[in-house]
Amino acid sequence: MNQTSFTIRKAVIEDAMGIARVHVDSWRSTYAAIFPQEYLNGLSYEKRETLWKNNIPLGGVYVAENEVSEIIGFSSGGKERSGKYDGFDGELYAIYLLEEYQRKGVGSALFAAVTTELKQKGYQSMLVLVVEDNHSYRFYEALGGEKIDSIEMNMAGEKYTEIVYGWRDLTSFDIRNQ
Repeated sequence: MNQTSFTIRKAVIEDAMGIARVHVDSWRSTYAAIFPQEYLNGLSYEKRETLWKNNIPLGGVYVAENEVSEIIGFSSGGKERSGKYDGFDGELYAIYLLEEYQRKGVGSALFAAVTTELKQKGYQSMLVLVVEDNHSYRFYEALGGEKIDSIEMNMAGEKYTEIVYGWRDLTSFDIRNQ
């Protein structure tokens, strides 16, 4: 694994545009062979910036910065949103990285930031939803995620499958042991 120099910190409102850029650019690279190109081309930095200006104050958002303080990735998490999964109270909402920073330890550090905050807030467990055709599911499996469900979702007028991965005991989870 190639290591790169980066830092992880809690996001502040001024990070919204940097997060938006990573969000849109990483979707365009990650989902290029999955979602329709027209849909990906229509993603907007401005709309994502508004989304993140609303989400950052709610907490649970972290950024990864490179050695020149550019945002290269982000993660977010909090309370499990669906209410469908008994025994799972926390959720990793997102981890996205610019393609050139993937597989260099940044994603694991962003994952650790969210899981640490969830544990500090008293969450006992966590899940994450991953589009089935997105090979990042291997990342979650390597971190001990257990496949607990698959669900159908609609995106850009098409049906896709999402895999739900779960960690039943965050209290004893330590990313260094994975």
